[in-house]
Amino acid sequence: MSADTITPVAAPAEEKRYLASQWQLFWWKFRDHRLARVALWFLVALYIMAALCEVIAPNDPNRRDAKRKLASPQRIHLLHNGVLRRPFVYPQVQHINPETLAQSYTEDTARPLSIHFFTKGDPYSFWGLIPMDRRLIGLPDGERLYLMGADRLGRDLFARVVYGSRISLTIGLIGVGLSLALGILIGGISGYYGGVLDAFIQRTIEIIRSFPTIPLWLALSAAMPAEWSNIRVYFCMTVILALVGWTGLARVVRGKILALREEDYVLAAKVAGVREFTIILRHLVPGFMSHLIVTATLAIPSMILAETSLSFLRLGLRPPTISWGVLLQDAQSISAIALYPWLLFPIAFVVVTVLMFNFFGDGLRDAADPYSH
Repeated sequence: MSADTITPVAAPAEEKRYLASQWQLFWWKFRDHRLARVALWFLVALYIMAALCEVIAPNDPNRRDAKRKLASPQRIHLLHNGVLRRPFVYPQVQHINPETLAQSYTEDTARPLSIHFFTKGDPYSFWGLIPMDRRLIGLPDGERLYLMGADRLGRDLFARVVYGSRISLTIGLIGVGLSLALGILIGGISGYYGGVLDAFIQRTIEIIRSFPTIPLWLALSAAMPAEWSNIRVYFCMTVILALVGWTGLARVVRGKILALREEDYVLAAKVAGVREFTIILRHLVPGFMSHLIVTATLAIPSMILAETSLSFLRLGLRPPTISWGVLLQDAQSISAIALYPWLLFPIAFVVVTVLMFNFFGDGLRDAADPYSH
C-alpha cells in the first residue's frame, strides 16, 4: 500500500474541534442555530435603543400638547402629487365635533413635512449628564413627529415606548442578576453540604413556590410606601422579582452540584485544603455555567412580564416613571382599545421581546446540551 492511499486520522476541521475549549464548542454550535442568532441581534438592537433612548426618541416623552390628544399615528409617505421625494409626513389638523366634543384628525395633504436626521428638537440630558438637543429623526420648523400617535395628554407614544424600554429591559437583567446570585449561593450550599441544611432549604423553596405568583407579587408590591420616589420603587421592584424568582435557579444549582461534588477534582481540592466556599464558586459552578446562562436567559422574559403585569395593574411602577407596563394603563378600558388601538403598541414590544428571549434561550440550551441535534 502506497503512502498516498493512507487516510488521515482526522481532518483539519475535526482536529480543530477536538482541540477546542468548551466555550468554543458552545459558540460554534450556537452559530448553527439561525433563529437564535437573529434573536440575539434583535435583542442587541433593543438594548441599544434603551441605552440611546434620549437620542432615538423624536420628542420629549413628557411634553404635552392639547392639540394632539389621542392623535392617530402619522403615516410615512414617499410620493407627493405623484412625485417621488424623501420620506415625509403630512401634518395633522384637529377637528372637534360641536355636539359630541369628540376629537378627530385629518391630514393636511397640501403641506408635506420631510423627515430629517439629527435635527434639533426638545432639549434633554443624555444619561442625565450631557446637555443635548439633537434627535435621530424629526421634523423641521418645530413640528413634532408622531409615528405611533399620542396618548390622552398629547404626549408622543413612540418616544414614551422608547424611553420605557430602558426600565422594562433593565429590570429583567437586574432581577435575574440578583436571582442568579441568590440561586448560586443558596443552591450551592444546599447541594454541597446536604443533610439537615439541604432539607431545610428545599422545604423553604417548596413553601415559596407553593404560593400563587400573582397574589404574592401583589402583597409584596402593596407593602411599598406610596411616598417612595420612582428610583426606590424601581429598585424595590427588582428586589421583589428576584426574591420570587431565585428558587428555580437554586434547584438547578443544587442538582448540578449533587452530580459533581464527588468528582476527582473536587476531592483533590478538599485534600489540598481549599476552603469549601472556594470549591463551590471556583471548581463546581464553572462546570455548569453554560446551563446557568441558559436558565437565566429564559428567566428574563418572566421578569419583564411580571413588571409589565404589576405596572398595568397600578401596583408596580407608577407615573411619571415610564415603562411598558405603565404605558398600558391607558388601554385598560374596552372603549379606549376600540377607539384608539395605537395605545396597544407597547404590547407589541413586550411580545416581541419575550419571543426573542425565548428563541435566544432555545439556541443557548441546544448549544449547552452536548447530546442535542
